[in-house]
Amino acid sequence: MAMLPPSSVRVLIVDDHGIMRAGLRMLLESQPGLVVVGEAATCAEAVALATDTQPDVIVLDLDLGGENAIASMPTLLRAPDTRILVLTGVRDPEVHRQAIRQGALGLVVKEKAAETLLHAIMQVRAGEVWLERTMIAQVLGELTRPQPAPQVSAEAANIAKLTEREREVITLVGEGLRNRHIAARLYISEATVRHHLTAIFAKLGIADRFELAIYAYQHGLAKPPA
Repeated sequence: MAMLPPSSVRVLIVDDHGIMRAGLRMLLESQPGLVVVGEAATCAEAVALATDTQPDVIVLDLDLGGENAIASMPTLLRAPDTRILVLTGVRDPEVHRQAIRQGALGLVVKEKAAETLLHAIMQVRAGEVWLERTMIAQVLGELTRPQPAPQVSAEAANIAKLTEREREVITLVGEGLRNRHIAARLYISEATVRHHLTAIFAKLGIADRFELAIYAYQHGLAKPPA
């Protein structure tokens, strides 16, 4: 196997349509810094290739000829530093929620322009969530409904542990800002932002930024997208 430049983003394409895979390969490999390391048409092929090629980003269709790719996502994410970007024609918000819950960092619908997909790949590779604001509203629709009183009461103690600065960071995460933008807004360093996020995750029992955004919308710490 040829050695790739260290800065190359390694992409694995998973789609059951050969024409779609070929088109994606041509698009991605026309971009400097993007390298397609494999193509898969089934969940089994995707898992095997993810293990062999250790991709940075898996561009994953959810409907693989009748197979539900969501079930395979935890296995695909066993590869170190691999992130999943869903590329789908499915518009069902419930399916989108399931994909995010299983570990996808981003979701793009197939009707979008090629530039959207390329930008989403780079965002996901950087560890950032990629969802359009209108899609966020759909995905979070049910999740932002008021919680039952016992759960709200139980969470109140955790929320009370947050400092004023941590609340400011949460609000900006809810607005979709990246660490460097949060740092600029609050006149602090990116390292300090990461420190605050680590403390926030620990206090609220949260695993990542997307879960934090959901939590913030649910508990009034940030406003959901219109």
